[in-house]
Amino acid sequence: MAKQAGTATRSVRGSRTGRPIMALLDLLGRRWSLRILWELRGEPLTSRALRSACDEASPTVLQARLTELREAGFVELGDGGGYGLTPLGHELCETFLPLHKFAERWKR
Repeated sequence: MAKQAGTATRSVRGSRTGRPIMALLDLLGRRWSLRILWELRGEPLTSRALRSACDEASPTVLQARLTELREAGFVELGDGGGYGLTPLGHELCETFLPLHKFAERWKR
């Protein structure tokens, strides 16, 4: 979870310590979280376009994850109504690139 100015530290599911890495792994381990971040890495998407990119994920689950990712500071709702990554979200996605490159080599 990104610690925002003026916000209290929240408890972390699955961790009594509340360590930041545990909070991040919990958030990223939730269904559709990583997929949402990955699909938004290129450009902002509307809810409908994002749902389509996520193999028609349940709108309820998708909105719940978007809310969590927005609260964590990784995703924002743009003026045009589309969801996009924040600078922090882009930074997080950049950390996935070595894993993406490895996966591409592995698949061959």
